[in-house]
Amino acid sequence: MTAANPRIRRALISVSDKSGVIDLARALAESGVEILSTGGTSAAIKAAGLAVKDVAEHTSFPEMMDGRLKTLHPRVHGGLLQVRGNIEHEAAAAEHGIAPIDLLVVNLYPFEATVAKGAPYADCIENIDIGGPAMLRAAAKNHVAVTVVVDPADYARVLEAMAANEGGTTAELRRELARKAYVLTAAYDGAISNWLGGEIGKANGDLSAVAFPPTLTVQLAKTQSMRYGENPHQKAAFYVERHAPAGSIATAHQVQGKELSYNNIADTDAALECVKAFADRPACVIVKHANPCGVAEAGTLADAYDRAFRTDPESAFGGIIALNRPLDEITAKSILDRQFVEVIVAPGVTPAAEAAVAAKKNVRLLIVSEWGQVELPRQDWKKVTGGLLVQDADIALEAELRVVTKRQPTEAEMADLRFAWKVAKFVKSNAIVYARDQATVGVGAGQMSRVNASRIAVIKAEMAGLEVKGSVVASDAFFPFADGLLSAAGAGATAVIQPGGSMRDDEVIKAADEKGLAMVLTGMRHFRH
Repeated sequence: MTAANPRIRRALISVSDKSGVIDLARALAESGVEILSTGGTSAAIKAAGLAVKDVAEHTSFPEMMDGRLKTLHPRVHGGLLQVRGNIEHEAAAAEHGIAPIDLLVVNLYPFEATVAKGAPYADCIENIDIGGPAMLRAAAKNHVAVTVVVDPADYARVLEAMAANEGGTTAELRRELARKAYVLTAAYDGAISNWLGGEIGKANGDLSAVAFPPTLTVQLAKTQSMRYGENPHQKAAFYVERHAPAGSIATAHQVQGKELSYNNIADTDAALECVKAFADRPACVIVKHANPCGVAEAGTLADAYDRAFRTDPESAFGGIIALNRPLDEITAKSILDRQFVEVIVAPGVTPAAEAAVAAKKNVRLLIVSEWGQVELPRQDWKKVTGGLLVQDADIALEAELRVVTKRQPTEAEMADLRFAWKVAKFVKSNAIVYARDQATVGVGAGQMSRVNASRIAVIKAEMAGLEVKGSVVASDAFFPFADGLLSAAGAGATAVIQPGGSMRDDEVIKAADEKGLAMVLTGMRHFRH
């Protein structure tokens, strides 16, 4: 033990999550540490046959007001806050019977879990912890002398440090644990303020305030520092939401390959979210610069990849490949033999496929957990200078499919229309997608003119040696004029799917009838800027 690693002689333990707390208390007791505790935690420690002193006995002040008042006392906070070695502090402590507390182990009332299960307002209020955050802030402020622990995963680290430092912990560990304490209290207060803003909104008749409170507090954890951002002169890092969904880039596991870059992560997210739209059959999405350049379904994963690649072999070079089935050896070898690929992401990988990819050590192979058939509501954020745009994620696909032309689409055309519509949702606006037999034929993305998006899609199909004639076409938004539809008809498309809603819908429908096209309206737009 040194002055930098002061010995832990007294600990206060008060936890809602009691995972591992008995083993911790037992180890502390064996090290000669006096244990103070409250309520359920004290009862659990006593039941384990360990010595524990109730905080009420320590403070000579009874717990009261349904437990709201128990640790808010000078003998607790003075014990946490007093500066060791400070003559005035030590004199005040001696005068008022304040003993130092060297270790604080606290996690907080489960406020977010209480809200999530739909508990009544009064129950949510009662699960707002007051004493816990106050103690955590006090101990974290005085981390020069006090060790503060909020995560059961850190219990072993503290005990290991004590074993190596004659019953003390290192300054580096105390500083790190203090930061974690403030991370917890910040997130906790943010969750409360967000919830309370929503409740006030509901009381005032503004139901939107539940999802969009008057003040939005968010907390993200840095999982990666990057060499650079979109361009080499930009610094960057990757931050992840506290409750990031399964089956997402934020929760992906990297099996092999170089470190993911800023652009890798953005493009992999685009590819993964697109391929998740396909569930019934094996599917492959190839993305370049955040746009799908090839998408296909097939009977096997290898065939789906082959058909997606054929849409636009030029753009596929250096692209991101997302699959909706575990990567198998045949598909892996097909990809690696045919093209340079930056990232392959899939919900699993066979041992043989993993071995095949290992031969290309720079290829990044990511595994994501299985995603559900029904997406849970979530929000999308877009940073603008000085602010943040927040919206519901674009999860729904269509409001109601309506055939508005004289000619009904054939069964095969309808299957292709549904396929093309799914793809168009993930293509940057203005977006035009030609498809046939559940594979893209040509993709026109991110154009200022919808007509030009259609022209580009046709050009790309021709460059890939694909036949547009006989395909169907999807448009992410309505045709404001008939020219976009006429362009598709001129290229040989036989059926069209689009949202509808233009002032000139009648004109567009008439043009479709004159060209013998079948047209389906979805009633839902999918701009993607």
